[in-house]
Amino acid sequence: MSETIATTTTTTTPDGDTDIETYLDAGGPKKWYRRKRVWLGLLLLIALAALTYTCTRDAPPPDYITAEVEQRSLDLTVTATGALRPTNQVEVGSEVSGKIDRIMVDVNDQVARGQILAVINTDVIDDQITQGRANLDAARAQVAQAQATLDADIAQLRRLQDVQRLSGGRVPAQAELEQAEASVRRGQASVAAARANVVASQAQLSTAQTNRNRAVVRSPVSGVVLARQVEPGQTVAASFNTPTLFVIAENLSTMQLRVDLDEADVGQVDPGQRATFTVDAYPGRRFPATVERVDLGSNTTALGQQAQAQASQQVVSYEARLNVTNTEGLLRPGMTATATIATQSTGRAMLVPNGALRFEPEAEEEEGGMFGQQNFGLEEESEATIGVGSRQQVHVVEADGSLRAIEVVTGQSDGRMTVVTSAELEPGMNVVTGLRAAGQ
Repeated sequence: MSETIATTTTTTTPDGDTDIETYLDAGGPKKWYRRKRVWLGLLLLIALAALTYTCTRDAPPPDYITAEVEQRSLDLTVTATGALRPTNQVEVGSEVSGKIDRIMVDVNDQVARGQILAVINTDVIDDQITQGRANLDAARAQVAQAQATLDADIAQLRRLQDVQRLSGGRVPAQAELEQAEASVRRGQASVAAARANVVASQAQLSTAQTNRNRAVVRSPVSGVVLARQVEPGQTVAASFNTPTLFVIAENLSTMQLRVDLDEADVGQVDPGQRATFTVDAYPGRRFPATVERVDLGSNTTALGQQAQAQASQQVVSYEARLNVTNTEGLLRPGMTATATIATQSTGRAMLVPNGALRFEPEAEEEEGGMFGQQNFGLEEESEATIGVGSRQQVHVVEADGSLRAIEVVTGQSDGRMTVVTSAELEPGMNVVTGLRAAGQ
């Protein structure tokens, strides 16, 4: 019987040591934990178990977002922006040229009607007045001289007429008599011309005196000085246009708010409607106003035909004027304001959020998965546009978690809430507006 000798192979590490484990396992079967098929089978079993658990476990019920059905009045409004202005703003200028000698008021000063605001140097005007008076005196002297000449010519004509009557027409000659009559007519014309010169001289003197009065700039209204555009010593030239010296607001206790209405909203705004507005100077505070008028012409009415063609792509707007009471004096001219005009009130009615009318169960459940957005359906609520008189559906959650669709007829909407009528829907019920994302 031959003896079989098992040969073994040893391995040496880089350090020179023998791999003992390889030595012990040499010539024998591999351990189970060293077999690849075992590990692959285990991984397959774990994956199959996880898949089975995921598919067989019960899905959590949908987490719906709901809102209560309200019953109240829905106030429809139109929003527009504009600026505050004084009810009557006057630009005070000068009709005469000259150097400013004195300035009597400053910005924010209260002024009364007729109060002196500024004085323009009148040296040149005073000379014109003196010259005008001299011209008037000379014209009056010419009238007296022409009248004396006329009186002499009339006396001469009367003597000739008496001589002709006494002589029986023999003397004077007819030519001499006609010459005397012509002299009288020339004298009458000279007197008329002299009197006309008097009137002209009086007009020139009156103009100089008027300019003298206009050199003293007075306030045409009672109010407050908003702007002063001149300084003492400055020269104003009124040859071609009237320079503006002061800007005066007649009364700031009542003001105007002029806003631009979009052409889509102008049909809803009428004079007499109530409004409120806000300004940046007083955040959170709303001031009352009343619509005074709405212009028929748009912002493109005053443009020429070519300009209108170029502006055809621009937004068309119409100006509305609102009366504002400013008894506290908080509001100032030029402030930018955002006005909200109450155009219509629906009265007591049943209201639902627009998100409830946009909610669709199938689409919401698809979007409400792991990667869906939380509170889906609420962010776009204010942008919903619901047609008046359309039949739509809202959904309510039943006791078992299922949804029940209720048909409603829509009415007026303010972009966020909509008036609805329905035989099944009642105030206080909760309607679904969206679906929360899973895991939130």
